[in-house]
Amino acid sequence: MKFLLTWFGLLFLFEVAALGDEDVSMEEAYGILNPASESESQAPNPSGIRGKVLTGYQGWFRTSGDGSGMGFHHWEKERKFEPGSCSIDIWPDLSEFADDEKFDTPFKHQDGSTAQVFSSVHPKTVNRHFKWMKDYGIDGAFVQRFALVGAKNYRSYTHLKSDNQKLLHCRAAANENGRCYALMYDLSGLKSGDFERLNRDWKNLRTRMKLGTDPNDKAYLQHNGKPLVAIWGVGFRDDRNYSLEDAENFIRLLKHNPEWGGMSVMLGVPFGWRERERDAITNEQLHKVLKLADVISPWSVGRYHEVDFERGKHVANLVEDRKWCEGNKIDYLPVVYPGFSWHNMTGEKLGAIPRRKGKFLWDQFVATRAAGINTAYVAMFDEVDEATAIFKASDNPPVGEGVSFLDNEGLPGDHYLRVTQKGGKLLRGEVPGK
Repeated sequence: MKFLLTWFGLLFLFEVAALGDEDVSMEEAYGILNPASESESQAPNPSGIRGKVLTGYQGWFRTSGDGSGMGFHHWEKERKFEPGSCSIDIWPDLSEFADDEKFDTPFKHQDGSTAQVFSSVHPKTVNRHFKWMKDYGIDGAFVQRFALVGAKNYRSYTHLKSDNQKLLHCRAAANENGRCYALMYDLSGLKSGDFERLNRDWKNLRTRMKLGTDPNDKAYLQHNGKPLVAIWGVGFRDDRNYSLEDAENFIRLLKHNPEWGGMSVMLGVPFGWRERERDAITNEQLHKVLKLADVISPWSVGRYHEVDFERGKHVANLVEDRKWCEGNKIDYLPVVYPGFSWHNMTGEKLGAIPRRKGKFLWDQFVATRAAGINTAYVAMFDEVDEATAIFKASDNPPVGEGVSFLDNEGLPGDHYLRVTQKGGKLLRGEVPGK
């Protein structure tokens, strides 16, 4: 299936497909960055990944009326968000949201009421999402940042300014709710010539925001005594326009630059990374680059439809991955996911990888524990474009001609948060695996 290459293959295009009407300069986009203010923090000592359940937080959803100037960004398809034209397959449950967090859409529910969505740059909404992480035992989030948005020189930096606002909101929400967070760069869409601008983006985050080193920011995730930064997209065999050497240079910059380096680095790699097969490049230098990592996290979304415990292949693969990492003194962070669908975005079958009322996600937690691993990265928290979201989802999505969404299979909105919560307890040995 096409989505076996990378979950970001199409989505990054939405990041650059439309610019805001207001012309925003690079200085204005970066000018909103600032160090954290001194405040009370409930954050535990966010040190290391072991024993933690972490999740990915896209935060890329925008709405008309949210002040971003980006319209219904990442809800829409081909600049339209209306019946017959959208990019999401799951509708969010907004029953707990305040009125000022809900934005009307052209979609209607069965009872004729107007369907509403949220914006990821509303501070109340971001805080609410991190509170849900707290309520359901998710230790923290990797906040996604498309490297192309931060690096590319557009005529307007509307997207970059909005992404910086999201990052600031995530910092505040993580501190307020006692969760950890870390930045995850996604390299999708970059060309070799973009890495100089990517370096500049990182320098701005470090010098203006003091990302990872701000003493007032008690929530930033540390690993091996250093702030952790993730780089997603190293070693994929999907015709990327940057080289393994480009990625290696960026890794070394984050780790060793005397002014704004000093980071631990997690690498998001292909599922077939260890044997350099399937979705991975065959270049024998791949393992040399991966050995620079402090954490390795193979991308599993779309790579399997079920966990076959009888043959044991899934568990065996996790064990071999873990052993390779242990032998090279690297931590291992497997990815688990609840299901997959991108019908409205691509026309593929609705519910291509069924959720099966949480059994698919739970089986992955059981397999991870069976492989002797006590941590996991749940992909994703809020990703409704590809129906991998675990946050509160509606069992009453919009209906009508040209409208097709997954329901929540008659389950409560928080069902997948509960499965994730129990999965974390399983990994830590607090509940038996069944």
